Amino acid sequence: MSQLIEIRWHARAGQGAVTAAKLVADTALLGGSYIQAMPEYGPERTGAPLKAYTRISEDPIELHNNITNPSIVVVLDDTLLDGVDVVEGLLEGGTVVLNTSLSVEEVREKLGVGDDVKIAVVDASGIAMDTIKRDIPNTPIVGALSKVTGVVPLDLVKERLLETFGKKFAQEMIDANLESVDRAYEEVRFA
Repeated sequence: MSQLIEIRWHARAGQGAVTAAKLVADTALLGGSYIQAMPEYGPERTGAPLKAYTRISEDPIELHNNITNPSIVVVLDDTLLDGVDVVEGLLEGGTVVLNTSLSVEEVREKLGVGDDVKIAVVDASGIAMDTIKRDIPNTPIVGALSKVTGVVPLDLVKERLLETFGKKFAQEMIDANLESVDRAYEEVRFA
């Protein structure tokens, strides 16, 4: 069996985590993988914590449950670190991609993880504010995820963004999102 990649997303409602989980899955599908993307939330209002999940595999995926032992955790809001154990169940040698202005070392200490966990940080909110003029860090964080993990190639992410956003948004917004992905890809720091 090929490697199953499981990603757990932590965010607050309104930050676009469900859209990002689906974008990564759809991008992997473009690359020929089998995929799943699903949210876990109830009647949350904007700002409430939520989770979303993405599975990617070269073989059909027969699991249909939430992800408890991800190899990758993506966090769209660093304030969640104070009340949510985002690294719970993270596999040994796993990766955390975090939207924050903190350093890799500060995040490693805050999470209480050793050097066996790869930590990646990017100011996805700052990039979103600069490019799309709204604090919706989902597209920048996908650019950072692409660079750090290679789970989805940047060119396919941008192709999928063009296809998906082209149906909903004006060209100016599409270009801003593409720029945010590129910037996060370049600006992410990890160790």
